[in-house]
Amino acid sequence: MGTERRRAGKKRTVGVLMGGRSAEREVSLRTGAAVRGALRRLGERAVAIDACAELPRALARRGVDVAFIALHGRGGEDGTVQGLLECLGIPYTGAGVLASALAMDKKQSKLLFGALGIPTPDFEVFTREERSRARLARLAPPVVVKPTNEGSSVGMTVVRSRAGLARALARAFRHDPEAIAERYLPGREFTVGVLDDEALPAVEVRPRSGLYDYRSKYTAGRTEYLAPAPIGARQAARLGALAVAAHRALGCRGASRVDFRLDGRGRASVLEVNTIPGMTETSLLPKAAAAAGIGFDELVARILRGARLDGERR
Repeated sequence: MGTERRRAGKKRTVGVLMGGRSAEREVSLRTGAAVRGALRRLGERAVAIDACAELPRALARRGVDVAFIALHGRGGEDGTVQGLLECLGIPYTGAGVLASALAMDKKQSKLLFGALGIPTPDFEVFTREERSRARLARLAPPVVVKPTNEGSSVGMTVVRSRAGLARALARAFRHDPEAIAERYLPGREFTVGVLDDEALPAVEVRPRSGLYDYRSKYTAGRTEYLAPAPIGARQAARLGALAVAAHRALGCRGASRVDFRLDGRGRASVLEVNTIPGMTETSLLPKAAAAAGIGFDELVARILRGARLDGERR
């Protein structure tokens, strides 16, 4: 579809997929608006498309040649919309179907990290049907309980006593039939962006509440961000190498963002990989890119340049 239009000499149409129906809809709308603005400044014919149930019809009606995915959470970051675009033959930005699904599923990504020797916190997995008292008793708080397939800290609870475990699991199960409880790691929080298989400067995240939850992420003034992070060159290189290793382990492409905890002894652990990082002009990936001398519009252009279908060469 898109190839035929380009052969006819027409300017391509970039569909910015945003919104959707996940718990992160509002964040996605802000990301999409920022991306669309940058694309238009770059001279692209960019159209905003809300990823609703009528998405295939909307893509056809707007004549989309390439998709810039600005969706977060379920239906956008989990491989489903990527699979749809594969079926329609529309190249898209970011990770492919399998990489998206693996990164979104915290259990599967952590199992893969463990198999490849990438440090990640110990964890237990619970379902609504299976949450035995014996397994709960094996968890020594503090632990972080969260839905297996959600982002932006939706449904997350830091549990500091055994009494709070059942309530935290019930909260996570409101968002997903499966929940993960991982060992809470005290220490400093960092994130490292990966762009075209290369690490960007690390960013330190300092939430004023001490917990980088949904409110701290999306409420102005509640978190301090230091870019580049005030750490030594050796530690920065270590975080960068681990970020690229995690990015590659899942089969990601384009841009991703890898979140870390660094304990008091300087040991880093990968918390998760975000295959569609926030892209407002104040989001973490653009902050990291800016620290590397890459402006917002240039970052958007580079991500778009990598748009393709699974199996295509760059």
